[in-house]
Amino acid sequence: MEMIIAGLLDAISPASLMFVLLGVAIGVLIGAIPGINGPMAIALFIPVTYYMSPLTAIGFLVGLNKGAFFGGAVSAVLLRTPGTPEAAATAWDGYPLTQKGKGEKALRMALYSSVAGDFISTVVLIVIAAPLAAVALFMGPAEIFALISLALTIIAGIGTNSINRGLMAAAFGILIGLIGTEPVTALPRLTFDIYQLGSGLSLIPVAIGLLAFSEILLQLEKFTVKGGAKQAAIVFSSKLEDRLLSFREFFKNIKTLLRGSLIGIGVGAMPGLGAPVASFMSYDQAMKRSKSKEEFGKGSLEGIGASESANSAVVGASLIPLFVLGIPGNLAVAMLMGAFMIHGMQPGPLMFKENAQLMYGIYGSLLLASLFLLLIGRFGLRYFCKAVDIPGVILYPIVVFTCVMGAYLGKSSMFDVGVMLLFGFIGYYMRKFDYSYVAFLIGFILAPEWERALQQVVIISEYDTFMFFQRPVAMGLMALTLFVIVRTFWNNIKDGRKKQLEEEEEVATAAAAVGEHKGD
Repeated sequence: MEMIIAGLLDAISPASLMFVLLGVAIGVLIGAIPGINGPMAIALFIPVTYYMSPLTAIGFLVGLNKGAFFGGAVSAVLLRTPGTPEAAATAWDGYPLTQKGKGEKALRMALYSSVAGDFISTVVLIVIAAPLAAVALFMGPAEIFALISLALTIIAGIGTNSINRGLMAAAFGILIGLIGTEPVTALPRLTFDIYQLGSGLSLIPVAIGLLAFSEILLQLEKFTVKGGAKQAAIVFSSKLEDRLLSFREFFKNIKTLLRGSLIGIGVGAMPGLGAPVASFMSYDQAMKRSKSKEEFGKGSLEGIGASESANSAVVGASLIPLFVLGIPGNLAVAMLMGAFMIHGMQPGPLMFKENAQLMYGIYGSLLLASLFLLLIGRFGLRYFCKAVDIPGVILYPIVVFTCVMGAYLGKSSMFDVGVMLLFGFIGYYMRKFDYSYVAFLIGFILAPEWERALQQVVIISEYDTFMFFQRPVAMGLMALTLFVIVRTFWNNIKDGRKKQLEEEEEVATAAAAVGEHKGD
């Protein structure tokens, strides 16, 4: 109990409150700008947290992530251009309301739904994370190695249509993550006599290049073909009923919000699925169960509530695998894991034993971030709407400058700036050729722990190749990994055969049509 009280008191200290508030505000602003998302924002701002206390740093970054999730709804509703991928479903009903002059009402529904989903998932995280972590303490190196292998296999499918390319990206991430000094023999590995690589590549320049700089390259490529939605003026109705959201309108959709929150919690707790999956699943279920199905896609508050409650619920739930197992479930949490490690902490079940006060402080910061999101969204809604009007010629140079400074500040090294630029171009081509940069980055982060677990298994077993068969849980996880790979390849083969048959049928139909024409 003393630890709980001490942690909560730390969370309400002036510095912690100020930075959580600042993180939420910046997150909403960043999320509202199309092309910039939560993980990118976390990567850019991690260098700012170097001189903060661990609780203040994590609170700031968590607030940044929570704010960005709601911020994505701003441009989705006003411009039909989602600021973040998970807000895509929100645009289907938000933009039609904007065209009717009810954009502010749509944004209020998005805000309240986001806060509801976020708060519910945070409570679930607080309730179940510690008991699950106590169970996870019984896992040994073999189970950890098998679990990381399973997580990388599942995550390999994110952001790509081919698990082959996803697995290749994850393997490439592991390879890059192994650069540096080999932990057992203390010999340099993959350094090519470059002394800066002796301690390995830093997470910050790699992440900034892969997420932020590569996105800027893509945006610059599209700069001359901007969407027409930005040309239209955003007009808000002057009628109160078109601007405000009544209690009756909100509570009419309470079942949808609860359902969406539960879907978001379930999806967020499973590594690899991500907020866009939760958003579309919730929207689909809401439409199927609604009494007003015909309104979906034409300006339904229920559709907005379903999408926003689900994608915001993922934020808290995605921390469950990180706190319980030390495995990031998505890209934003992978960035948070990097922040934990920079501040000298290894996420996982031991955190509840070794840093109990800090964990309860983080819980307090998560709850405060939900409250601040409500307050900032409620009183600053119209100001954040201005973010969508920032011209690219102003925005992109600012982001590029931030990328360079963020990469440089870590070690005050121009070498890291070069690393950032290199991985910016690597990320650009990975996106262009459909290789999962998400799988690459998570593979890069998990590589040291994956290798450490494997080495421990080899040393403990005295090079016994049947070690995994003596650990039922590890064997089950490895079997599940193999099942996921085989099933995915089999589905790809079936899809390829189906596509080939369809093409053959089209060719046969066209040939028959040509024959009939000649006969006539």
